[in-house]
Amino acid sequence: MNAAAPYADPWRFVSNVEVYLLVAFLVGAYVYMVRVIGPKAVAPGEPVITRSNLRSFVGAMLLLFVGSTWPLHQIAEGYLYSAHMLQHMMLSYFMPPLVLLATPEWLLRVLVGKGTTYRVVRFFSMPVVAAVLFNGIVMISHIPDVVNQSTSNGPLHYLVHFAIVSTAILMWMPVVGPFKELHMRPAGKMIYLFLQSVVPTVPAAWLALAEGTVYNSYEQPVRVWGLGPISDQQVAGVIMKIGGGVFLWAVVITLFVRRFGDSPDAENSYRRQPSDPPSPAALVDEALTYEQVAEAFTRSEAPSEPRR
Repeated sequence: MNAAAPYADPWRFVSNVEVYLLVAFLVGAYVYMVRVIGPKAVAPGEPVITRSNLRSFVGAMLLLFVGSTWPLHQIAEGYLYSAHMLQHMMLSYFMPPLVLLATPEWLLRVLVGKGTTYRVVRFFSMPVVAAVLFNGIVMISHIPDVVNQSTSNGPLHYLVHFAIVSTAILMWMPVVGPFKELHMRPAGKMIYLFLQSVVPTVPAAWLALAEGTVYNSYEQPVRVWGLGPISDQQVAGVIMKIGGGVFLWAVVITLFVRRFGDSPDAENSYRRQPSDPPSPAALVDEALTYEQVAEAFTRSEAPSEPRR
């Protein structure tokens, strides 16, 4: 698709029918599961999905559509590696957590069941396993031969994207997945995501500091926005490090605020909150008059002596 760019005009519209069909299928499947299966899978009176689920699903589909169709897809495939990197950021960092947030727990349990499939998902969602898989695929996807071949080989291109998205979903599962039993504690999530932000530094620095052209398939005579191959690589490295890192750090900060920032004034105050019941010490502090004490003794009965 690239040796001599298949179209001289990078902005000429090119349809991506396979992506249109994929998005239409996912939307139809989601609507079917929510309307037909959902009411049977939840307890009476419980909502099938929440507004948050719906908003996350719409966001995920928009990212999938924008990241996989014209013009971003065509520019990413034929002209700019920086556009290719932006595409990968959308598909590996931004879209997967939205997919998980869009999926209610009952839906994922219906899909995976309780047997072998669940055990497989549970194993590959373990933080160490998921992190190694995801970052391994990220590293492989930046090998020059893989990049050069994927730009001209459709099946390989979609295989790389499928591997990136699927392992990214597993990587996010311990953080925002529907199965709460697979979640890490808040501190563990923050450390986990911090480490995820450190790993991309290696390929990002390699791209930003490379003196020659790393990916020959992007040495096109037609340039977009006047970016040469070297400048294009440097921008791609910045996108990978800053874009992914800033997003992960934003999630870490959000987790920190939710864990430690709820009502800080109340938590750090010695003043008792209205909802707390009065303590015995507080009751003792109430002043009693002599008349009240004498009246209480008068009303009380003298203790009887035990029979022998």
